[in-house]
Amino acid sequence: MAIRYSGQDSEDGLIAEINTTPLVDVMLVLLIIFLITVPVFNSAVSVDLPREPNQAKNPQIENVIITVDAQGAIYWFDTKLPDASGLPELFGKIAQMQPQPELHIRGDVRADYAPIGQVVQAAQQAGIARIGFLTEPPGR
Repeated sequence: MAIRYSGQDSEDGLIAEINTTPLVDVMLVLLIIFLITVPVFNSAVSVDLPREPNQAKNPQIENVIITVDAQGAIYWFDTKLPDASGLPELFGKIAQMQPQPELHIRGDVRADYAPIGQVVQAAQQAGIARIGFLTEPPGR
């Protein structure tokens, strides 16, 4: 940083420079501190832990998949249902399970809305809490 004294020629402009030496000194000190302290945090006492089999406390329940094809036929997983009248009974059993599985609806893009609406209505009336629609990502 330049300082202008009264004895200097007035035609010379001030030269403004930042002295970076203190900044570099501070950064080097911080770097040394971090290099010294990081190995302390990473060190751990090595012990041999006992080997025991793990048992799942909450087994994952299987999601229920309902499929509606282009003709409006309803499938429970891979089994074709004769009509939508059997859905309330099936959904009633699912609604009583703890924890309750999710209901995933796979509707064909060409299917009418009525059969899909019947599935959603039966699920809501039975008390199914989580209903989702399965789709394909664009570009496939």
